[in-house]
Amino acid sequence: MGETIQITSKDGFILDAYRANPVGEPKGVVLVIQEIFGVNPHIQEVCDGYAADGYLAVAPAIFDRVEKNIMLGYEGDDMTRGVDIARGKLKPDNTLADLQATIDYLAALGPVGVVGYCFGGLMTWLCACNATGIRCAVGYYGGGIIGAIEQQPGVPTMLHFGNLDAHIPLADVEKIAAAHPDVQVHIYDADHGFNCDHRASFNAAAAVLAKQRTLTFFEAHLA
Repeated sequence: MGETIQITSKDGFILDAYRANPVGEPKGVVLVIQEIFGVNPHIQEVCDGYAADGYLAVAPAIFDRVEKNIMLGYEGDDMTRGVDIARGKLKPDNTLADLQATIDYLAALGPVGVVGYCFGGLMTWLCACNATGIRCAVGYYGGGIIGAIEQQPGVPTMLHFGNLDAHIPLADVEKIAAAHPDVQVHIYDADHGFNCDHRASFNAAAAVLAKQRTLTFFEAHLA
């Protein structure tokens, strides 16, 4: 279902992206932002899932700035490497520029929504607060949002968190919700990464409910 395309950022850097096309006219366009593990098989499956739901979905390989074709697993050395890239080697300004370039590409294809997971959840928040050309944003267990709590989303925003997530304390989630009453914050009886069926923390019930809420949100704002 998917294909590899190229996106050109404002400084001329060219990054790869995975594009999944729906059958027929898309309901809208979804920018899918990866975890710390690259545009790996799971993120490609996420894109394919949104395509099956009627959306054109694109996941830019934002780790291309560090190294091409990074696709990591969820344990051991891969986890360490992903954290090192996301927190130590990526430059936030370049990452936001690459995401904006992808949004600009997508905006010519239809109304754009953003969804991101883990590291991508944080980047989704930053897109909601800083990017242009998007209509709504949905972040899943975005670690680090608390550090950008003073920023204000410019579009309707929804956030999903798990109450068993040791990486994102529930107290931080409550602070985010209190600081941004217009943001829809949903909390599940689940751990970090609950949407990913490649991880031991996968929680099918939470994943299904969060996806239903996300699709309803997209239908409301991307129509």
